Amino acid sequence: MDRGLVLIENSESHAELLQEAKEHALGSGADLILLVTLTEDEFEETQEVLNTIGDIEQTSYTDQNAYQAAMNDAEEVSRSVFDDDDEVSYEIVPRVSSEKERAETVIEVAEEMDADHVFILGQKRSPTGKALFGDLAQYVVLNFNGYVTLNTQ
Repeated sequence: MDRGLVLIENSESHAELLQEAKEHALGSGADLILLVTLTEDEFEETQEVLNTIGDIEQTSYTDQNAYQAAMNDAEEVSRSVFDDDDEVSYEIVPRVSSEKERAETVIEVAEEMDADHVFILGQKRSPTGKALFGDLAQYVVLNFNGYVTLNTQ
């Protein structure tokens, strides 16, 4: 079965990327994996916020709650693209990695989940700059053993 991995970041610009992945999934019957990567700092910040809320509510939150917060953001973005009547199956997968290791995390998760297609956003660049991708995009394009859709919007 075909599987596509979509790298989701906290950005509304991902709607177009998700739309491309949706069209691919509808045309090929592929399942989608929506990968949410958090930097270690973002994860720690989320944990701190949850701990503050926990102190106020006199309860405690676990690492799983921090992952769930990130997944909720991805779910909100994906709901704007995937209609209830679409026959697109997707799973949201959170990972924590350093900014430096983020590209490696994309490849590792794609391989773990048997994805044969990766969808990622590139950065807006001048015509000259478009010849050179950002580090994450370039790493994925050069090291992923499958199709890569790069949306530079």
